[in-house]
Amino acid sequence: MAKVMPVQNCLLADMPSNTFNSIRNQCEVVELTAGEVLYEPGERIHDVYFPTQSVLSLVAKAAADALLEVALVSDEGMIGIPLLHGADTKPLRVVVQSSGRAWRMKAETFKRMTHTQQALRETLNQYALLRLAQVEQNAICANVHRIEARLARRLLTMQDRSYSDQFPATYASLANVLGVRRSLVTLVTITFEQKHLIDYQTGTITILDRKGLEMLSCECYSAAPNRGRCRSG
Repeated sequence: MAKVMPVQNCLLADMPSNTFNSIRNQCEVVELTAGEVLYEPGERIHDVYFPTQSVLSLVAKAAADALLEVALVSDEGMIGIPLLHGADTKPLRVVVQSSGRAWRMKAETFKRMTHTQQALRETLNQYALLRLAQVEQNAICANVHRIEARLARRLLTMQDRSYSDQFPATYASLANVLGVRRSLVTLVTITFEQKHLIDYQTGTITILDRKGLEMLSCECYSAAPNRGRCRSG
């Protein structure tokens, strides 16, 4: 039986109480660690995740050795949407960006519940559309905006989703999610430090001037779906 914990996932909190309770009874609470890979492309989906404190990155292979983050998921959503539409494998890599808890449910249980509970299925279908909009926005951003604006947006998004001015990040991890060379990310990050927008220590970034980052960020930040979220409990 799953441990009972306060509701800290907006997707679950918005569901009718009977639906929420049935989900909670089929989940277990797990601790996820930054850098942990939950899915690899083409692998069979064994579990779905509802982040409560953790932040997860969906990453696609953009070229021979290049990666690109297509979505960032925290307590506004879930990981495992392909199961809802009849697919058993994940097309993207899912990496933990920020450590924290999540609710985990077995894939077979999830499929059974979405087939039998209309409220759950309808809520998740709405979320899937929002996720698609996020992916589309990120694709546009990657193709038309400068690295300075994209990095500022990424830092603001991580600050929002981690509920903290400080979160884990390295030059290499930022280069991977932005789909650019590490040397370029290093250069822009140093520039941000010189402008006192951020402080970078190995493995950790601290936001010092949010307003300054907002001025540098592209319009995709304010346009991005699922920016504002709740945290109950």
